[in-house]
Amino acid sequence: MARPQFGDPPAGYEPADRPAAFCVIERDGLIALVEVAWEGRGLLLHLPGGGLDEGETEAQAAVRECGEEAGLSVRLDAAPFVHADHYFLHHDRVIRNTRGVFFAGRVAAEDAALKTEDDHRLVWMEPGQAVVELERESHAWAVAAWLRLRARA
Repeated sequence: MARPQFGDPPAGYEPADRPAAFCVIERDGLIALVEVAWEGRGLLLHLPGGGLDEGETEAQAAVRECGEEAGLSVRLDAAPFVHADHYFLHHDRVIRNTRGVFFAGRVAAEDAALKTEDDHRLVWMEPGQAVVELERESHAWAVAAWLRLRARA
């Protein structure tokens, strides 16, 4: 399957790639999202996840980001279930091509000590509603793909 590309870069500008890992974490029929305030855009919902740190694997980044953003210790499936790219304006006001991998997983524990990103708030939502509410098209697409995989399992 081809890796989908979401968003459009500004004309004449080729954004740098930014490897990233995100998670669809399910518990009791709901999935974990993070709500974050963006200057000039209000409160936005994203899947937990973010950019890889140097020397970090995709799975390590996904687990770390779930802790930092949502205070969740998670167990991931062995491999990502989809990949998708998204041109995205980051907090530093630089557009990058987020080269995302998406893992499915489950909550192992909630641990407030893991949470370091005070501007993020954990929100549990029904997956179909998340497809509508997620700000990034790539995240909505990944949740829809996850729902299809679950229905066919």
